[in-house]
Amino acid sequence: MTNNDTIAALATPAGSGAIAVIRISGPDALSIGASVFESVSGKVLNEQPSHTVHLGHVKDDTRIIDEVLATVFIDPHSYTGEDVVEFSCHGSNYIQQEILQLLLRKGCRMAQPGEFTLRAFLHGKMDLSQAEAVADLISSDSEASHQLAMQQMRGGFSSEIKRLREQLLNFASLIELELDFAEEDVEFANRDDFQKLIHRIRNVLKRLIDSFATGNVLKNGIPVAIVGEPNVGKSTLLNALLNEERAIVSDIAGTTRDTIEDEITIGGIGFRFIDTAGIRETKDVIEGLGIRKTYEKMEQAQVVVFLLEASKFISQEDALKVEIRKIREKYPQKAILIIANKGDLVSEKEKRRIANELNDISSEGERFEALLISAKTGEGVEELQHTLLNFVNTGALRNNETIVTNTRHYDALLKALEEIDKVQHGIDNNLSGDLLAIDIRQALYHFGEITGEISNDELLGNIFANFCIGK
Repeated sequence: MTNNDTIAALATPAGSGAIAVIRISGPDALSIGASVFESVSGKVLNEQPSHTVHLGHVKDDTRIIDEVLATVFIDPHSYTGEDVVEFSCHGSNYIQQEILQLLLRKGCRMAQPGEFTLRAFLHGKMDLSQAEAVADLISSDSEASHQLAMQQMRGGFSSEIKRLREQLLNFASLIELELDFAEEDVEFANRDDFQKLIHRIRNVLKRLIDSFATGNVLKNGIPVAIVGEPNVGKSTLLNALLNEERAIVSDIAGTTRDTIEDEITIGGIGFRFIDTAGIRETKDVIEGLGIRKTYEKMEQAQVVVFLLEASKFISQEDALKVEIRKIREKYPQKAILIIANKGDLVSEKEKRRIANELNDISSEGERFEALLISAKTGEGVEELQHTLLNFVNTGALRNNETIVTNTRHYDALLKALEEIDKVQHGIDNNLSGDLLAIDIRQALYHFGEITGEISNDELLGNIFANFCIGK
């Protein structure tokens, strides 16, 4: 990508619609826009003030292509920091292509994926982490992922990193200055204050790193594995949660041979439900493969929903308790929800007995719950959704704390923490300033990687290649 020519692209999704927006950005955006636009009031487009909208026609010589609204943004007061013109035209595929082809003939180049946002970054309109948040915002499909992207785009994360980098840079400058006066044995950087700063930076880095576990699942959806023996109602439960016939339901045990996945949003949080093959001993090769995949999905899931038949809490109570204990021991780090399903097939008296058993199970741990439901009738499904939501640590999200969602940022934070630990070790062992300075420079480098103060063409290419064209 070059940054000195004029680019154009469709800024709205491809396909027919009510309107489409075609964006032009670059040094010749105003002159090229004016050469194809004829205002109904006779105004010349490249003589108009910034942030104004004008009705007129896009024309190819004397041929009118469409009646449009032309919006003018003058450098530096635009998204990209360059001169920008946007044509809002009718959403016909033919009209879109005709206008784009005309702009290319007039001297524009087709924009590459993310090139408008890349130019915004290069012109200082946003830092690199904010630019990456633009892509996250476009792809957000739940309230939580939207809130995380907006927080990052507003600069919450990058401003925290910049503060740390600035404070560390000030001390680094003092230590570098000490090296210039090494023979005089002068100390400019107070070691007690430096110790406090390193301790504070380390705590912030650890908090941000720990937040990635929450941020990653909130951004991508929380995987929930629905498991249990064949014919306990796993597929019926999936259908009840999704409110549609997504999985085949049959009285024949072992109907589900492979995993079925779908997503819903509960309380603004995305959940990815995985209906798995029933767990049992089998000689069927295909069913055996499905059961093996069930165990794989349980390992990958953040929450395991384990279904049992409610009637078994009456007839096989002791055996079930042993089985439940094994589940908890096998997955001590996961949120586990024990579901007594087919509650519609037991009496009210039996329901009360089962409910007492489930209350005892729920009291055994913070992330260990048990419920009585009927997936077939829908009884208890709403309570199940609330329980799933309670498993998610949304406190940081509600309190508007900084949450890391980007794998690249997470990796840079880990590397920065490693260097800060080296600095701490150096302070504890009274290492000389020149040795401390080496590790400080590396920590500053990793901070700069996040915000884009340290970047290279390969890094930028990898990041912006994942954007849509037109943004």
